[in-house]
Amino acid sequence: MRELADRLWRARLEARGCEPPTRSHPRLDISDAYRISRLNFQRRLERGAKLVGRKIGLTSEAVQRQIGVDQPDFGYLTSDMSLENGEALGAGELIQAKVEGEAVFVLGRELKGPGVDREDVMRAADHIRACIEVIDSRVKDWRIKIQDTIADNASSAYFALGAERIKPGSVDLRRCRMKLWKNGSLASEGSGSACLGDPARAVAWLANALAVWGEGLKPGDIVLSGAFGPVVPFSRGDECRVEIEGLGRVDWRYV
Repeated sequence: MRELADRLWRARLEARGCEPPTRSHPRLDISDAYRISRLNFQRRLERGAKLVGRKIGLTSEAVQRQIGVDQPDFGYLTSDMSLENGEALGAGELIQAKVEGEAVFVLGRELKGPGVDREDVMRAADHIRACIEVIDSRVKDWRIKIQDTIADNASSAYFALGAERIKPGSVDLRRCRMKLWKNGSLASEGSGSACLGDPARAVAWLANALAVWGEGLKPGDIVLSGAFGPVVPFSRGDECRVEIEGLGRVDWRYV
């Protein structure tokens, strides 16, 4: 597993795609993949980054079809992955970027499974915000199985939060419409119902999945709940704007 973690770590640092872990290790299972992800998460901590939350990936059937997998996954969010709203990210830091619009839950109290449900999530949340997530596979050409993306920290790269902080329960997240513009043209749209039927339900899934590993979510943690619509490829020079009804707007540029 250390060898596979090293491969993915080098690919990220060099911004150059590598072969899928499952190609050289076809028996790699999901538990092993999460262990690989954790090895590289620990490397980030050793280099000064701090854990700030988790991301949930592949909650949308549309995104699952795009990527070629059939279940959700999760990854770690660290402080070096956070972008300011409107911030530009320099070319050379990404390999094959895609962006998605989603809702973020910022927790006000602990959330730990098993047995967490939607209502527990809404009680634990301090506020909810709009978000752009930048995803990027360190695996060449996105040729991934579920084990590959899990090992690659759920294909996470960066995230930017909107400025507006929305009180839990003040909007029906399932009905909130998302629109994502690329260079001024509408490129993706969807609603919160794409996230396992409800973004809060996706966060409940995460809390229960983390319990298997003896982990939980703490006050202040950020949880990216999953894409509201199809992901959109991004290249140098592109600009992105996401608007989610009831949650606000967030912008990002790839220069």
